[in-house]
Amino acid sequence: MYLEKILLKNFRNLNNINFDLNKNLNFFIGNNGQGKTNFLESIYLLGTARSHRTNIDREMVNWNENNALVQIMLKKRDYKLKISLLLEGSKKTIKINNTPLDKVSDLMGNLNVVLFSPEDLKLVKGSPQNRREFLNIEVSQVNSYYHHLLNKYNHVLKQRNNLLKEIKEKRNKEKINMLEIWDEQLVEIGSKIISKRLAVIDKLKILARLAQRQITNGQENLSISYETSLKGNIKNNEIKDIFKDNLKKKRKKEIKRGYTLFGPHRADLKLEINDIDVRRYASQGQQRTVALALKLAELEFMKSETGEYPVLLLDDVFSELDKKRRNTLLKTITDKIQTFITSTDLNDISKFSPDKEQVFIVKEGKIEKGR
Repeated sequence: MYLEKILLKNFRNLNNINFDLNKNLNFFIGNNGQGKTNFLESIYLLGTARSHRTNIDREMVNWNENNALVQIMLKKRDYKLKISLLLEGSKKTIKINNTPLDKVSDLMGNLNVVLFSPEDLKLVKGSPQNRREFLNIEVSQVNSYYHHLLNKYNHVLKQRNNLLKEIKEKRNKEKINMLEIWDEQLVEIGSKIISKRLAVIDKLKILARLAQRQITNGQENLSISYETSLKGNIKNNEIKDIFKDNLKKKRKKEIKRGYTLFGPHRADLKLEINDIDVRRYASQGQQRTVALALKLAELEFMKSETGEYPVLLLDDVFSELDKKRRNTLLKTITDKIQTFITSTDLNDISKFSPDKEQVFIVKEGKIEKGR
């Protein structure tokens, strides 16, 4: 898949942007604060229905305007799609081929995107939430039902936490029995999420291991495991029973603390190189290699699930990667994946020998083709 055209109106500092895009490489050059990352954000928004930079939709609308529009023409294997997203305050209106979508979640899976930026080092050394988010976004793009399950789970989790907090603060023991109702729903939905994650990780860990070995000339073996209270090789038909058992065992602690202590919202991905914990003991260079390996694995995973490579967004990453990592990345994307690359320096992209049509100059919210 690849983007043929893009139209932006009032998206952050970008206004009246309307031009064709190249099927393979697209370079956006400009100083910091000119709008390069804003451009990538607009594409990411159409792939995931969310920003990677803010949870407040209004921040993506130019502060002088009331709404913002992002629209693309997307070419897939056998057909084309026009996707548009209108931001008005906290409201999103999404259309595909001019037909409004009933739910924002219905956007998932039409445009698949992978974003790689210097902040992705948080994938390795950041909190478990960073790794859960990485996993959730990846799976949601190839499985819209998983995204639906996440929304339902978060709703049930919120209601259960509210009840736990009420029991804790008001010492209302009569409402303890009501936890059984929320427990049943939490287990039903949460078990499906865990099962899907385990299946995805089984594929992802093989791809990431291969990528890590490729970057390090076979010197480092990367292993990925799903870290939760589930111990050993758990079968799908056992997850529900173990989930229920954990909730019962932790009930007193949950009431004391006022929130749910077990479930997919508490899980983590454990990353190890040659049996060494990457987060705690790996060098920064090794951590960068693992972050790159995860992104390369993400590309191949999406290709295996959908039959097409996703669109790749590289936000100022070449300044962060050494020659070996850059060459591995270039070998992966060249002539296979539509890629949008931002940089502050034309010298960073000289190795690509780009032609004039592939280079876009970004200055003060204006984007023009050419050097």
